[in-house]
Amino acid sequence: MKIKLNNSLVYAFGALSGLLFGYDTGVISGAILFIQKQMHLDSWQQGFVVSAVLLGAVLGAAIIGPMSDKYGRRKLILLSSIIFFIGAIGSSFSPEFWTLILSRIVLGMAVGASSALIPTYLAELSPAEKRGSMSSLFQLMVMSGILLAYITNYSFSNLYSGWRWMLGFAAIPAAILFLGGLVLPESPRFLVKAGRPDEARDILDQMNKHNEMAVNNELAQIKEQAAIKSGGINELFGGFVRPALIIGVGLAIFQQVMGCNTVLYYAPTIFTAVGFGVQAALLAHIGIGIFNVIVTAVAVIIMDKIDRKKMLVYGAIGMGVSLLIMSLSMKFSNGSFAASIVCVIALTVYIAFFSATWGPVMWVMIGEVFPLNIRGLGNSFSSVVNWGANMIVSLTFPPLLSFFGTGSLFIGYGVICFLSIWFVHTKVFETRNRSLEEIEATLRSHTTKNTKQNICQ
Repeated sequence: MKIKLNNSLVYAFGALSGLLFGYDTGVISGAILFIQKQMHLDSWQQGFVVSAVLLGAVLGAAIIGPMSDKYGRRKLILLSSIIFFIGAIGSSFSPEFWTLILSRIVLGMAVGASSALIPTYLAELSPAEKRGSMSSLFQLMVMSGILLAYITNYSFSNLYSGWRWMLGFAAIPAAILFLGGLVLPESPRFLVKAGRPDEARDILDQMNKHNEMAVNNELAQIKEQAAIKSGGINELFGGFVRPALIIGVGLAIFQQVMGCNTVLYYAPTIFTAVGFGVQAALLAHIGIGIFNVIVTAVAVIIMDKIDRKKMLVYGAIGMGVSLLIMSLSMKFSNGSFAASIVCVIALTVYIAFFSATWGPVMWVMIGEVFPLNIRGLGNSFSSVVNWGANMIVSLTFPPLLSFFGTGSLFIGYGVICFLSIWFVHTKVFETRNRSLEEIEATLRSHTTKNTKQNICQ
């Protein structure tokens, strides 16, 4: 029997893996305070526990992501939910350091797969005028997952084995994702490529609220693009795709080297370093998480009302200024209580700018810019780069923090925020309110223009 879901449920279940993404990357921020003591970890081992998920994410994005072009987005979402469940249970029962590392690598594979799958899936289901908001639901779920992780960290912080409950709790939303995935529709663009246009029409009809003209136009565009032979690595690095690849890879790297996830993963560590107790640090973290979700929800609402490039530029300015204020207050105030308060406020503002701009916009754009015949591969490659940068930044943060101190280290991240503005101005083209097929046509026109210029030269 064919199960009908309303559009809101389709988008919500489609983005649910973002909740797991956020929870499994955010929960370690509190859990590491207890794991470090019980397993007697040095700074490098702490970095490995945190970044093991990121190593798995690189593998998941590289292996599972491209498989969606062959087997469909929906089946791979179901597979990622199973991997989420296994990794969560394994992490919670880990008896020692290396078992924990292995379990978190498995967990990370599901995180990486989701990051490669979900932006593409939501972008392909959404009408052009709503695609930014619908795709950014993924980031809203990520931030909601991070908030859930902060609340769980605080709730179990009084238990000696509380970190096991913190890590194992992720098994519950993983099971919900699997059940929801059973009734999700397949991407209509994948169905057309797979020779199932009638099924694609049915789904487009549902997602476009029975607007026959919109369905016919979109289906015709999809068929035209799907007729192009699927590409591989050669096409991904070819001249036609190069502008999209530069955008995907550039945004993926800058999103991480701005230091965003050092804050998400290590905020309690930073707070304890400036004088907060463990309980106070975890409670402050919850407050930041609530504010974070609110700001991300606002970003979902405005995503299709403001150009993507403007959001990236304003976000980089806000993040850079916040980091510089935080760094200078910590560097020159000799650890006073006032400096601690300024630190919390600056970190909160920094995360707010990230959550409203670079957090969702990067994932939305990598789901938009690649042409249909290599969309899964392009999205996967950008996700691999993103997780690789994330892993390097997170792995090196504890020893860098120990060597430089918070004041000096975050000045460097702030400078990178300002460098990203140059990249956005020179390399990124606008995608708001344009269909995926129109964006692909822009890539082709760029290629034709560049070819003519080379001939003339």
